[in-house]
Amino acid sequence: MAAVDDLQFEEFGDVATSLAANPDATTINIEGPGETPKRLGPPRGSGRQEDDELLGNDDSDKTELLAGQKKSSPFWTFEYYQTFFDVDTYQVFDRIKGSLLPIPGKNFVRLYIRSNPDLYGPFWICATLVFAIAISGNLSNFLIHLGEKTYHYVPEFRKVSIAATIIYAYAWLVPFALWGFLLWRNSKVMNIVSYSFLEIVCVYGYSLFIYIPTAILWIIPQKAVRWILVMMALGISGSVLAMTFWPAVREDNRRVALATIVTIVLLHTLLSVGCLAYFFDAPEVDHLPTTAVVPNQTVVAAKSS
Repeated sequence: MAAVDDLQFEEFGDVATSLAANPDATTINIEGPGETPKRLGPPRGSGRQEDDELLGNDDSDKTELLAGQKKSSPFWTFEYYQTFFDVDTYQVFDRIKGSLLPIPGKNFVRLYIRSNPDLYGPFWICATLVFAIAISGNLSNFLIHLGEKTYHYVPEFRKVSIAATIIYAYAWLVPFALWGFLLWRNSKVMNIVSYSFLEIVCVYGYSLFIYIPTAILWIIPQKAVRWILVMMALGISGSVLAMTFWPAVREDNRRVALATIVTIVLLHTLLSVGCLAYFFDAPEVDHLPTTAVVPNQTVVAAKSS
């Protein structure tokens, strides 16, 4: 049995000095028996979890629950649709920036959309793109024929309705078809990532933002410049779609996954090239002056006898 003199209490230095030497130390306040241990210093794993969330590797259901809490009202009420436009300017600008600067390894849905999917940004992006294409198409034709004395400029307002039909049909019908396809494949392969219809519409809407400045620059009457611009816009927006939907199909059959991504990119290419070819490169034969061709008349002079 140890003697009483051998039992000595060691006197520690200042707490701040000890914590500076060991920042991961856990301190316990023994004066309050009901209190829980307090941890001073940086929490473990917080940096890793933040990196996972930024990279889209966080598999928790927290964001899905937050997205589901907003749709508690019945669909026939105004409050149900009001939640789709409940977004601030900072979120819209942040999503636009994310669509313009796609970075490999970052999932656009998880990083920008899933916490608060909206229709405000996609709706106004599509509306702005419609008027940008229609107005730029009219100005482009005017600049092409500028200086021709026989050319009379007539605004083509029908281009607004045609552009609106094309843009809004693409921004709604293609996401609807893709959403149905992903639901069908999710029933076949249970471990693939699933996106909601609103999230897919949101991705497609924000991916079209790059075409607004591109359509304005299409006014330049140089075909080479126009095709360079359309290829740049197609590369940026197409990469956003490909990197977003590849995680949703990569666990599927290899051929099915590749065919899905190729179809998404091809439809996006068809939209880009079609708008450029129809609204900017189409010849305006209706406004060109026409000359009437008068058949040659042969005048026979009668000889006097």
